[in-house]
Amino acid sequence: MAQPLIFFDGICNLCNASVQFVIEHDMKNQFHFTALQGDYAKEILPKFNADPKQLNTILLLEEDKLYTKSSAALRIAKKLNGLIPVLSVFLIVPKFIRDWFYDIIAKNRYRWWGKEESCWLPTPELKSKFIA
Repeated sequence: MAQPLIFFDGICNLCNASVQFVIEHDMKNQFHFTALQGDYAKEILPKFNADPKQLNTILLLEEDKLYTKSSAALRIAKKLNGLIPVLSVFLIVPKFIRDWFYDIIAKNRYRWWGKEESCWLPTPELKSKFIA
């Protein structure tokens, strides 16, 4: 896949809001998206020794490299418009420190933001950005 691909937890309200945020701020139309619960994730992720059943991280597949947790989030931010790319400065912080904060949010995301019974479905206008 030529464009960066974001794997996200399709039933997580925070994750769905994050995807919508990326779509709104991706003025260059760079990203595609797929739910970790989907068939595509089950097909592709094992090739990177990643388990799609591990729903505690966002994943970014870019140039045949898979990024997880804070590395994925900050690399995504780097490609968005406005001041959002400034957040990528946190890539200089050691990964274990960044991921410690990320893990706190990931562990509590359902409690703090809730979850849905099924994956979020994109509108017809956005359907081309998603891989089933």
